[in-house]
Amino acid sequence: MQHISQSPVDPEFVQNPYPFYDRARALGPVVYWDEYQMPCVFGQAAANAILRDRRFGREVPESKRQPIAPHTAPFYAIEAHSMLELEPPTHTRLRSLVLRAFTSRRINELRPEIEALTHQLIDDFPAGPFDLIEAFAQVIPVVIISRLLGVPEEMKDDLLRWSHDMVAMYQANRTRELEDIAARSSAAFSDFMRSYVEERRAKPADDLITHLIGAEEAGEKLSTDELITTCILLLNAGHEATVHGIGNGVKTLLEQGGPKDWLGEAKLAGTIEELLRFDPPLHMFTRWAYEEIDVMGHVFQPGDQVGVMLAAAGRDPGAWEDAHIFNPERPLKPHLAFGVGLHFCVGAPLARLELAASLPILFQRLPDLRLTEPPQFADRYHFHGLTRLMVEG
Repeated sequence: MQHISQSPVDPEFVQNPYPFYDRARALGPVVYWDEYQMPCVFGQAAANAILRDRRFGREVPESKRQPIAPHTAPFYAIEAHSMLELEPPTHTRLRSLVLRAFTSRRINELRPEIEALTHQLIDDFPAGPFDLIEAFAQVIPVVIISRLLGVPEEMKDDLLRWSHDMVAMYQANRTRELEDIAARSSAAFSDFMRSYVEERRAKPADDLITHLIGAEEAGEKLSTDELITTCILLLNAGHEATVHGIGNGVKTLLEQGGPKDWLGEAKLAGTIEELLRFDPPLHMFTRWAYEEIDVMGHVFQPGDQVGVMLAAAGRDPGAWEDAHIFNPERPLKPHLAFGVGLHFCVGAPLARLELAASLPILFQRLPDLRLTEPPQFADRYHFHGLTRLMVEG
């Protein structure tokens, strides 16, 4: 297995990690990334194989579990009940209960609300250059998920802050200060959700929290801790990914000279999938090996961790012709922006709907939208999202 070195906080890498992905992919199907101290896969075939293989999983093997530092306990108390970090049978029970409440019908019913919110936000855009992330991309996901859960919209600033603070625990430049902030926000988020869940137990409403409380399968229900974690997961994961999905998508379209006819009804689905393939919001997702497994000639041992490079897989020239060219008219084929297999993103249908409902309206209302300064990506790898997106139109 070949080694490769690249700091994930190097400014040049943060702004454009794709040349590094190309270099790493050229070294073989499994490459050891020195800074992460683990093997990683950068090609579509290997990434797809690992994500689908039940012999790999998210749950940390017992032999690799580390004591939780006391100052991070509030964060990991939430993580302990997250279906994102669990494997069957617990994962199966949690996911099936969540999907009973988080139905496609319930999601599709949100389209008119997303469209109305999009128009409202555009109406409020200031004259002159403004930050589209703050005025648009950040607002849509947090307002919609708040409405879906039944959480008061006036809490959105707190929800945004708590979400940002918590997901900082996954980024490459994590520090003790970030850990302390994440712990405080985790405790505040958990306390808020606990009080809200108890309120909904006493006063049911037509919202996702009430439906999650009522969800039952084979006599099983979600515990209060599981409910709290699930709501936080939906808010954090759904919000972070969709903000970056909208921001990266608008950036890509503007850099291509505008959307042309790509956002028309006939091509919209293909455009959304191409935006997600071309520059997705999450670049790395890790797995643990639970037994000895051969992946394209590299044998993983039980307890080995592997980095699955989702964005690199989406630019694999072995899977896509002209992989580095944005082409919404290319034949549709599955990408890995939302993962695949057991841990495929529960919120993917909502994220796709938010992109498909908001982007056409944005460019219909503002056909002359343009960048006013070069976009800059935030130093938050392995998330890939903009610090701001200054536009005028």
